[in-house]
Amino acid sequence: MFLDNYFSQNDASQISFTRQQASDFAKNIADDFNPIHDQDSKRFCVPGDLLFSTVLRKYGLSQNMEFDFLGLVTDDVKLTFPETNDDKFVIVGDNGKDYLSIVRDGEINADKKKIEKLIRQYVAFSGHTFPHVLVPLMQENQMMINPERPLVMYESMFIHFNHFIFDELTLGMTFSEMSVEGKRGKVSLRFVLKSGDEVVGTGEKNMVLSGLRSYEEEKISQLTQVYNSRKTHYLNAPS
Repeated sequence: MFLDNYFSQNDASQISFTRQQASDFAKNIADDFNPIHDQDSKRFCVPGDLLFSTVLRKYGLSQNMEFDFLGLVTDDVKLTFPETNDDKFVIVGDNGKDYLSIVRDGEINADKKKIEKLIRQYVAFSGHTFPHVLVPLMQENQMMINPERPLVMYESMFIHFNHFIFDELTLGMTFSEMSVEGKRGKVSLRFVLKSGDEVVGTGEKNMVLSGLRSYEEEKISQLTQVYNSRKTHYLNAPS
């Protein structure tokens, strides 16, 4: 499976991620140029989308899946993916910390092609959260993240499938909302999964924004320009 290049298998149930693997996944698969996924970032963490994808690789697709992200995974943490048929379980690090809680029910599908289609569609959507979705929401709410230390964190997500009868899969956002409480914000994004014109599933992604302050168009424009410049530089760099 294409994900094999983006994690390290330590034993039957334990995996880890190097900075190179996590950074390559963020940029090459999710099209995500958040600096916290750079190899040399002091605040480096593994993309939540890579954790989500690795779970699907291990456990397959369930008709209903809920993910709660409990902590930021770094390159020095080894995660245990338990051998289980339980409807609820937790991914735990070798440091004893809980990092990801999964709840699932319904039919399970282990078709690798279907799993890859969902992963590629979802992470492409998820990786474009900034600036495509977040900037308009911040402008609408007249609040913004700290441009000096931008921090947007995965909180939770869920996906529901009506059925697994599909050969092709596309994802489209249907709703976006930002709520603000003091210096903390929450963003919810809802989406549908389609096979042709038929809706085969739905889902939602929730994120937390910290360090909010009054919106300044010039600073957000500068932050967006820096982000886009990083992406352009990476894509144009000699291989």
